[in-house]
Amino acid sequence: MSSKAKKIFLLLTIVVPFLAYCVIYYTPMFRNAPFKSTEFESIDFSWGLGNNLENTYNSKTGDYQYVDGKDSVIKTNVKLRPNDMLYLHSKAAEIGFWNFPEIIANQGTNLDSSKVLRYVIQFNYKKKSKKVVYLTDYVEIPKLKGLAEQMKTLVSQSINDAEERYGKKK
Repeated sequence: MSSKAKKIFLLLTIVVPFLAYCVIYYTPMFRNAPFKSTEFESIDFSWGLGNNLENTYNSKTGDYQYVDGKDSVIKTNVKLRPNDMLYLHSKAAEIGFWNFPEIIANQGTNLDSSKVLRYVIQFNYKKKSKKVVYLTDYVEIPKLKGLAEQMKTLVSQSINDAEERYGKKK
């Protein structure tokens, strides 16, 4: 057999079936993906001590309320740009946000009486939403804690950057 014939044989017996398998196996997964970027609508983000989540942001309305360093409640309107939203969606997919448990807290933590700083991140889509409550004292799975911190920081930073942009325009 010539070298060219060996390459053709190899291509037809290994590469083509592998590519066909990938297309057949993965196409339904991508088509039925639960959190599609085309269906992404908004983010709700809130944080505070215990059940008192006095800091809130809603990307759909742009309503942003937070307590500053002087204990004053600041209410403003900050809209994320479409590319900011797409960035957050893609980072959430990269980090694995969709696989996070609904509550990231230490075993036995009473959510109603806990006075620990908590963050609530909710991604809203046309057909469903993904909500995660993250308590900052979580220590059971360090990798999960790191990923939750990273997600919280990304959302917070995007909101702060948008607020800076809006502040400079005025």
